[in-house]
Amino acid sequence: MANRSQSDTVERLLDTYGRTYTDEAGIRLRDTPQPLYRLLVMSVLLSARISSGIALATARALADAGLRSPRAMADATWQQRVDALGEGGYRRYDERTATQLGKGAELLLEHYRGDLRRLRATADGDRDRLSRLLQQVPGLGPVGADIFLREVQDIWPEAAPYLDGKARQGARKVGLPDDPARLARLAGDDPALFAAALVRVSLDRHAELATA
Repeated sequence: MANRSQSDTVERLLDTYGRTYTDEAGIRLRDTPQPLYRLLVMSVLLSARISSGIALATARALADAGLRSPRAMADATWQQRVDALGEGGYRRYDERTATQLGKGAELLLEHYRGDLRRLRATADGDRDRLSRLLQQVPGLGPVGADIFLREVQDIWPEAAPYLDGKARQGARKVGLPDDPARLARLAGDDPALFAAALVRVSLDRHAELATA
């Protein structure tokens, strides 16, 4: 059970940083093919060495360009993908990422008929296997798989609680336990929101929740 001090810290944490990255990217996350694919694309973009603001703006720009499904992404030309990436400000990695998104879409169509729920079914409830399958998608390494699993855990409960190294770094920063089991007990009914808040505070150089 959380003590009063920890409960107060969690409350302040969620008040200040409680927003998922999917929400910021304009994705209404549900267990259906299109939002799951948009989450995957967002995870690819966020895993590069670029600001989260640019990555999320680019995720929105790709959706605005109609690239919301593996079929649409695969059918788009390479230049169309580059242009959409540039529209979001993702210019440093646009050419490489345009290629990765095209190849990733083709992989999903070939192996899972464009439906990430089929990838989930292949993992058969094994979270480690789920991570490995996600990492077969071009451009989605361990960091990208962590992002995907942190955000999807509310609707794919076999992934929960997903509190990876970046989330535990945030926990240490605000004085919460970084032991995964102890930290999981503080997650409440929305582990994705809790994990996102921890990641956000880990990235905020001016966070002072621990001493608030």
